[in-house]
Amino acid sequence: MTRRKPRVVVVGTGFAGYHCLRTLERRLSTEDVELVAVNPNDYMLYVPLLPEVTGGTLDPRRVAVPLRTKLPRTRLVLGEATGVDLANHRLSVTDVDGRQSDVDWDRLVITSGSVTRLLSIPGVGEHAKGFKSVREAVYLRDHVLRQLELAEQTDDPVERRARTTFVVVGAGYTGTELVAQGQLLTRQALRRHYDGICEQDVRWVLVDMAPRVLPGLSEHLAEPALKTLRRRGIEVRLETSVAEVTQTCVRLTDDTEIPTRTVAWCVGVQPDPLVEPLGLATTKGRLNVDEWLSVPGHPEVFAAGDVAAVPDLVNPGEITPMTAQHAQRQGRTAGINVAASLGTGTRKQYRHRDLGFVVDLAGAKAVADPLHVPLSGWPAKVVTRGYHLLALPANRLRVMNDWVADLLTRRQLVHFGLVAESDVRLADSDQPAREHVHQ
Repeated sequence: MTRRKPRVVVVGTGFAGYHCLRTLERRLSTEDVELVAVNPNDYMLYVPLLPEVTGGTLDPRRVAVPLRTKLPRTRLVLGEATGVDLANHRLSVTDVDGRQSDVDWDRLVITSGSVTRLLSIPGVGEHAKGFKSVREAVYLRDHVLRQLELAEQTDDPVERRARTTFVVVGAGYTGTELVAQGQLLTRQALRRHYDGICEQDVRWVLVDMAPRVLPGLSEHLAEPALKTLRRRGIEVRLETSVAEVTQTCVRLTDDTEIPTRTVAWCVGVQPDPLVEPLGLATTKGRLNVDEWLSVPGHPEVFAAGDVAAVPDLVNPGEITPMTAQHAQRQGRTAGINVAASLGTGTRKQYRHRDLGFVVDLAGAKAVADPLHVPLSGWPAKVVTRGYHLLALPANRLRVMNDWVADLLTRRQLVHFGLVAESDVRLADSDQPAREHVHQ
């Protein structure tokens, strides 16, 4: 009897999982290993461009990297990982039809990422809109355009004001880009002439309890970003949080009530709950790994990305932040080290210093600090789009075509209503039922 090839199973195909598999395909031959990816979708989502999907700049397909064409040697299992049996090297999977099965593994790489972080605030799960998936981005774009239509049709000035008020909670990377893209979306839509509605009637509000926007990034990015948002008429409420969300209103911690039908929740994320029942050491909910991205005590298990607490060798005593930049590079390092554990190559410590960040503020505006050199305006816009084109694993020409078309023509702003509100409830999103995990 011939022994089967070692099987490497990667849970999740976000930045970390995708780049791990790409590295393994390049380093190991089909005779060396069997590669398996477990993911609910057949694409890798390029999350940084999601705000442009909501803004109507990009077609949703542009941010979806097809796995079957980009990872031709990887067997894709469409499903949700629901449990890990560490002792027997078995992964429990529930497929898209709800059927359960087990996948054996010789090496396991956990890159399942993060889920939306819900705070204990009344009404958030029922009435706020999430923003982590293509489905949520498309729904939010349709919802915003629909509110303008409904505002035009009503004779009640109070209802009209509420429908033309949009609140984004969270002034981090995602929330700041989303409010900028959303405000430009409504401005473009109003050019089609809505009776009784003008640009001054539309109100965009950005709320965060931090003392500045982009609190996790450099101050060199925060100040010009804040000036750009306020110059466009966006109301930025800092050092303020949400106390309650209802179907028709959001109440802030300073007792301000904002009548609205739209609350976009961009507060942050937390590690995937898959790791919680493992009984392994964690830091802030993230699975502890060593500098080689291996789980202590389980050399056959690796983790990377948002789900992993990776030691920051550049800043001793800290763990790397949950950013796409780190996830992508950790995925590559995990691939190198998995291959090394199977006898190919030499393992490598993860060490990476941030090269700077880019924040697209829609239109001709952006802020960036490549190599920590602060930029704003058109230079930052060029750097921002250049970075995304380099980091995007596929669809580059199509993305460029959409950007050029947006410069030369008016946006085709229609809402299809393909995503129901019940499909994007925050209370149900990112909350798969996990099976009991055996150790």
